This record gives sequence, structure tokens and C-alpha cells, in this order.
Amino acid sequence: MATGFFVATPTMISILQSCTAEPDSWQPIILTTEQGVVLTRLVSIILPNTDDLPSVTDLNVPQFIDRYVDEVFAIEDQDHFKTAFDKTIALVKPTTESDITTISDEDYMTLLDNHMLLKDVIDEEREADIEFKGLTVSEFLNKIKSMTIKAYKTTQEIGENVLVYDPVPAQYFCGDLQELTGGKDYSL
Repeated sequence: MATGFFVATPTMISILQSCTAEPDSWQPIILTTEQGVVLTRLVSIILPNTDDLPSVTDLNVPQFIDRYVDEVFAIEDQDHFKTAFDKTIALVKPTTESDITTISDEDYMTLLDNHMLLKDVIDEEREADIEFKGLTVSEFLNKIKSMTIKAYKTTQEIGENVLVYDPVPAQYFCGDLQELTGGKDYSL
């Protein structure tokens, strides 16, 4: 597991640094345009804008997720991801002909509230078909949440300007996180 972390971290950072497209002009690589719109809205709700921090869209988190799925996921996992994405979109759209850009934030929040399950809650979709090899909607949304948080925390902006940044960690401190860093996590 530790080896995987050290191998995956440089890959994640290089993918994230290569995501420099303007949010309005972004064209997804592996996702459809509709999936890109939904992904952008979902990540913006998972980590909403604040006055103190840059937004997930300003830091190109949706672009990172699209590129990460394209470059890191195995083909079969990409297919599972896209299939689960389509099932998720079907839940939020009133009809298949509906324009995805007209869906409200409240509709997305309802989707997340109803399908993003806590750790100990039973996933009824998984329980209904235990042999299903793909992602359930709940598993998919939790994966999006996890990827969003990891991508956000891995950006240079957050790593250097928000979290505690120590580019060459040389000392080990033992103590209260509040005392050592003001309650902030280390970026590396």
C-alpha cells in the first residue's frame, strides 16, 4: 500500500498540474460533455465556494478527475465509471430530453443526500445484486467525493497557501496539531 502511494502521488500531481484549461472552455477527454457539466456541478456542491478559499472549478478539479479516469483507470474501470455516471444523470434529469444545464443545485443536493451513503449504511442497489461488477450510484458518488477532496488538497494553491507547507520535511514533531500547525493539515 505504501509503495502504491509513493508511485501514485507523483502521477496525481503531474496530472493535476497539467489541468490548466479555463473552466468555461473545458472539453472532457473521456467523459461526455453532459457528464462534464454534471461533474462540475457535483464537485462544486461537494466542496462549495467560500470567501477564504479558491473554488474547485478555479483549481480545475473537474478536469483533473476526467484526466485521472482517462490516464489511471483500467479500461474496464473506465466503463464502470461512465456507466455509473449515466445512471446518476438519469436520476437527476426529469426526462431524457431535459437539458442538463437547467437542473438546479437543489436537485443535485437531493441526489447527494439520497444516494451518498455513510460508511455503515447499507447500499440497497448493491444488496439487490451482489454479483454486479460495476459501481452503484452510491459507490460512484462516494468515489467522486473522494477524488474531489484528494484533487483539491493536492493542488499547488491549496498545498502551499492553505495547508501547512514543508517542502523538505526534516524534523518530526510530536504534539497537539492545534499547537503545531494551528489545526491545519500538512500538504505533503
